Amino acid sequence: MRASEITVIYDGQCQLCKNSIAWVSKKLAISVVDFHTAELSRYGLSHEQCAREVFVITADNRYSGAQAAAFLLKARGNKFLAAVITISGPLGRAGYRWVAGNRNSWPVKILSRLLKN
Repeated sequence: MRASEITVIYDGQCQLCKNSIAWVSKKLAISVVDFHTAELSRYGLSHEQCAREVFVITADNRYSGAQAAAFLLKARGNKFLAAVITISGPLGRAGYRWVAGNRNSWPVKILSRLLKN
């Protein structure tokens, strides 16, 4: 996929989000948009939606939250992790919501540092 085919709308003020984008970008060309400074109406999204979860927009689909993370992992080549998130269904979505809501917790800070390396 080309960068123009995958757009990620994320929280550019969140350290985990920034580290995750940098990690994904090492193996996958993506266009990134910080929702704080974006014209979200262009994507049919609101500030409230983007404050809750990441969005991935392709030519054919729009993914959010855990589904967006699974899409990016699979496209990056991490098919096993993508499958775990997808197969876990409600558990994967709950895990995503927990991470998103607890960005300053020590487990999330550890994950963020792991992604930075």
